[in-house]
Amino acid sequence: MPTAIIADDERLMRDQLRMRLQEAWPELQIVGEAKNGEEAVQLVAELNPDLTFLDIRMPGKTGMEAAREIGDGSQIVFVTAYDQYAVEAFERGAIDYVLKPTEPDRLKITVDRLKERLDKPQVAGSVNDSVSAMLNQLAEKIAAPKQKHLQWIQASIGQDLRMIPVEEILFFRSDEKYTAVQTAGFEALIRKPVRDLADELDPSLFWQIHRATLVNVNAIEGVTRDIRGRHLVLVKGRPEKLEVSRSFLHLFKQM
Repeated sequence: MPTAIIADDERLMRDQLRMRLQEAWPELQIVGEAKNGEEAVQLVAELNPDLTFLDIRMPGKTGMEAAREIGDGSQIVFVTAYDQYAVEAFERGAIDYVLKPTEPDRLKITVDRLKERLDKPQVAGSVNDSVSAMLNQLAEKIAAPKQKHLQWIQASIGQDLRMIPVEEILFFRSDEKYTAVQTAGFEALIRKPVRDLADELDPSLFWQIHRATLVNVNAIEGVTRDIRGRHLVLVKGRPEKLEVSRSFLHLFKQM
């Protein structure tokens, strides 16, 4: 049976990829997981997996650096969030890729390619040569510093792990235990409090209007007052009215 390891510094991303792989390729055995490139190199040496799923950006030794060391020790599948220049480059080479967040349809294409590749004899040096060529092309763009702000929120809905683009989130609202993540179509719960989210989200996109509430600026329909004189934010397409604390009223002076 084919074997693989997964290397990604985000546990939820590893969980999601493992779950998607189990659905798309039940015969594939995930024999190890790594949190960074150094651990990935060690696992390949110890376990000799057929495939290594490498996140490109990891702390310490990056996925690109790990791929150079692994060479022909395992067939490399890059895991990347870059769906323009990276996809175009990867499709020209011998190495495949998986986009984050993982989509079942795209993963099926990858799995079909990998099955076909594993059925063919490995040409010595071919993977390493392809790794080097592609990494040299992409190093400047992909190795750039991580974006400062969160691009999506990882949340569980029942037994499913959802990757929610932040642009689709209307507002966050916390209670003592959880933070509700509200989109136009569903609500999810996370454990991260609003005070932490406020530091990680783009402040030009999400305004904190209360110690327990963040709202997407693009989702604001207007501001009204109730009979008690409180300012309330009206959210497009939603019945909720979100209270604005006095300390955040200055955000609406120009509206």
